[in-house]
Amino acid sequence: MDAVGALIVAVVILLVVWALMIVAVWRAAPSRATVIDVVRLLPDLVRLATRLARDPATPRSSRLALAGLAMWIASPIDLIPEFIPVIGPLDDIVVAAIVLRWVGRRVGEDALRAHWPGSPDGFDLVLRLLGTRSRETL
Repeated sequence: MDAVGALIVAVVILLVVWALMIVAVWRAAPSRATVIDVVRLLPDLVRLATRLARDPATPRSSRLALAGLAMWIASPIDLIPEFIPVIGPLDDIVVAAIVLRWVGRRVGEDALRAHWPGSPDGFDLVLRLLGTRSRETL
Protein backbone atom coordinates (compact mmCIF):
# COMPACT_ATOMS: atom_id res chain seq x y z
CA MET A 1 0.00 0.00 0.00
CA ASP A 2 1.38 3.39 -0.94
CA ALA A 3 1.42 6.48 1.26
CA VAL A 4 -1.79 7.93 -0.24
CA GLY A 5 -3.68 4.67 0.35
CA ALA A 6 -2.45 4.51 3.95
CA LEU A 7 -3.55 8.11 4.49
CA ILE A 8 -7.01 7.38 3.09
CA VAL A 9 -7.37 4.33 5.36
CA ALA A 10 -6.26 6.37 8.38
CA VAL A 11 -8.78 9.13 7.60
CA VAL A 12 -11.60 6.62 7.16
CA ILE A 13 -10.74 4.93 10.47
CA LEU A 14 -10.62 8.33 12.20
CA LEU A 15 -14.03 9.27 10.79
CA VAL A 16 -15.58 5.96 11.86
CA VAL A 17 -14.20 6.30 15.40
CA TRP A 18 -15.42 9.90 15.53
CA ALA A 19 -18.90 8.86 14.35
CA LEU A 20 -19.03 6.15 17.02
CA MET A 21 -18.10 8.71 19.70
CA ILE A 22 -20.88 11.02 18.50
CA VAL A 23 -23.41 8.19 18.62
CA ALA A 24 -22.25 7.20 22.12
CA VAL A 25 -22.66 10.75 23.45
CA TRP A 26 -26.02 11.13 21.71
CA ARG A 27 -27.35 7.85 23.15
CA ALA A 28 -26.16 8.77 26.64
CA ALA A 29 -28.00 12.11 26.61
CA PRO A 30 -31.01 12.29 28.91
CA SER A 31 -34.32 12.16 27.09
CA ARG A 32 -35.90 15.08 28.97
CA ALA A 33 -33.09 17.58 28.42
CA THR A 34 -33.61 19.99 25.56
CA VAL A 35 -30.96 21.93 23.68
CA ILE A 36 -32.18 25.12 25.39
CA ASP A 37 -31.71 23.51 28.82
CA VAL A 38 -28.14 22.55 27.97
CA VAL A 39 -27.35 25.99 26.50
CA ARG A 40 -28.56 27.64 29.71
CA LEU A 41 -26.07 25.49 31.62
CA LEU A 42 -23.02 26.60 29.64
CA PRO A 43 -21.98 29.54 31.88
CA ASP A 44 -22.39 27.40 35.00
CA LEU A 45 -20.46 24.53 33.40
CA VAL A 46 -17.59 26.88 32.55
CA ARG A 47 -17.48 28.13 36.16
CA LEU A 48 -17.70 24.55 37.47
CA ALA A 49 -14.79 23.42 35.27
CA THR A 50 -12.73 26.45 36.32
CA ARG A 51 -13.39 25.86 40.01
CA LEU A 52 -12.57 22.16 39.74
CA ALA A 53 -9.35 22.90 37.84
CA ARG A 54 -8.23 25.36 40.53
CA ASP A 55 -9.11 23.12 43.48
CA PRO A 56 -6.02 21.34 44.87
CA ALA A 57 -8.28 18.48 46.04
CA THR A 58 -9.17 17.67 42.43
CA PRO A 59 -6.98 14.84 41.14
CA ARG A 60 -4.12 16.05 38.99
CA SER A 61 -5.24 13.94 36.04
CA SER A 62 -8.66 15.63 36.15
CA ARG A 63 -7.11 19.09 36.30
CA LEU A 64 -4.89 18.22 33.32
CA ALA A 65 -7.93 16.92 31.42
CA LEU A 66 -9.80 20.18 32.11
CA ALA A 67 -6.79 22.23 30.99
CA GLY A 68 -6.57 20.12 27.85
CA LEU A 69 -10.27 20.67 27.22
CA ALA A 70 -9.82 24.44 27.52
CA MET A 71 -6.95 24.32 25.02
CA TRP A 72 -8.98 22.10 22.67
CA ILE A 73 -11.93 24.50 22.68
CA ALA A 74 -9.72 27.57 22.31
CA SER A 75 -7.71 26.04 19.47
CA PRO A 76 -8.54 27.34 16.00
CA ILE A 77 -7.71 23.92 14.55
CA ASP A 78 -10.68 21.53 14.54
CA LEU A 79 -11.39 18.10 13.14
CA ILE A 80 -14.58 19.54 11.65
CA PRO A 81 -14.25 23.20 10.56
CA GLU A 82 -16.52 25.57 12.51
CA PHE A 83 -17.94 27.17 9.36
CA ILE A 84 -19.79 23.96 8.41
CA PRO A 85 -23.40 24.47 9.59
CA VAL A 86 -24.74 22.27 12.39
CA ILE A 87 -21.83 19.82 12.56
CA GLY A 88 -19.07 22.46 12.76
CA PRO A 89 -19.01 22.76 16.56
CA LEU A 90 -19.77 19.05 17.00
CA ASP A 91 -16.16 18.03 17.65
CA ASP A 92 -15.88 20.55 20.50
CA ILE A 93 -19.16 19.34 21.99
CA VAL A 94 -18.18 15.67 21.81
CA VAL A 95 -14.76 16.26 23.38
CA ALA A 96 -16.26 18.48 26.10
CA ALA A 97 -18.92 15.88 26.93
CA ILE A 98 -16.36 13.09 27.15
CA VAL A 99 -13.91 15.07 29.30
CA LEU A 100 -16.61 16.45 31.63
CA ARG A 101 -18.16 13.02 32.05
CA TRP A 102 -14.77 11.49 32.88
CA VAL A 103 -13.85 14.28 35.31
CA GLY A 104 -17.30 14.17 36.92
CA ARG A 105 -16.97 10.48 37.61
CA ARG A 106 -13.43 10.91 38.96
CA VAL A 107 -14.20 13.72 41.40
CA GLY A 108 -17.63 12.45 42.49
CA GLU A 109 -20.97 14.07 43.12
CA ASP A 110 -19.91 15.76 46.39
CA ALA A 111 -17.09 17.70 44.75
CA LEU A 112 -19.33 18.63 41.83
CA ARG A 113 -22.00 19.89 44.23
CA ALA A 114 -19.45 21.85 46.27
CA HIS A 115 -18.25 23.71 43.16
CA TRP A 116 -21.63 24.06 41.39
CA PRO A 117 -22.51 27.77 40.96
CA GLY A 118 -26.02 27.30 39.54
CA SER A 119 -29.45 26.18 40.63
CA PRO A 120 -30.33 22.77 42.11
CA ASP A 121 -32.35 21.95 38.99
CA GLY A 122 -29.33 22.78 36.84
CA PHE A 123 -27.18 20.52 39.00
CA ASP A 124 -29.64 17.65 38.56
CA LEU A 125 -29.45 18.15 34.79
CA VAL A 126 -25.64 18.14 34.94
CA LEU A 127 -25.72 14.84 36.83
CA ARG A 128 -27.99 13.35 34.18
CA LEU A 129 -25.77 14.67 31.37
CA LEU A 130 -22.68 13.25 33.05
CA GLY A 131 -24.41 9.94 33.64
CA THR A 132 -23.64 9.96 37.36
CA ARG A 133 -27.26 9.51 38.36
CA SER A 134 -29.39 6.67 37.04
CA ARG A 135 -32.39 7.55 34.92
CA GLU A 136 -34.67 5.40 37.06
CA THR A 137 -34.29 7.77 40.02
CA LEU A 138 -35.32 10.79 37.95
